[in-house]
Amino acid sequence: MKPSCSVIVATSVLAISLSGCVGSNAVTGLLMKFNLQAVDNRYARGGLNMLLSPVYGLTIAADYLVFNSLEFWTGKNPISGQPHIFDSQTETLIDINDELDESLKDAPISPLTRRMIERGEVVFPNADTLMMTIVYNTGERAVLHGIRVDASIDYFLDGQWIARAGRNELEGYGLRLAVVR
Repeated sequence: MKPSCSVIVATSVLAISLSGCVGSNAVTGLLMKFNLQAVDNRYARGGLNMLLSPVYGLTIAADYLVFNSLEFWTGKNPISGQPHIFDSQTETLIDINDELDESLKDAPISPLTRRMIERGEVVFPNADTLMMTIVYNTGERAVLHGIRVDASIDYFLDGQWIARAGRNELEGYGLRLAVVR
């Protein structure tokens, strides 16, 4: 027996609606901020709010199904950058954190941060090697080594091999490096 289309849709909607998470509703907050900044009169704001009600439905769905879930699992809202509301320090009725393992006190996935190279310094210790010291915007450091092997370069990041690029490949990127002859 094949399930009907309505049963599949109803089951999907139920599964999706049960997978949402509580959070700060940042997308809805951005729409509300727009609503408040659009006009200075409370009645006009109320009217605009009524006109935007379908959009509010979409933003609440986006928050509930996507952004609040990301906020919960990473501990940080991907839009506002604020910590998850469940990580707020407040007086509580029941204290259990002191009895829990440390792994159960924080978000399980590291916050979604954009680690970018802040600066890098390149030196050529010899004709076959380049070494780049990298400093990221997070303060972390790394060392990238490039070692010529025949007509290609092996790249290592903090001692771990990550890639090999040949002369043709590098020239395809518009790079003409002195260490590749």
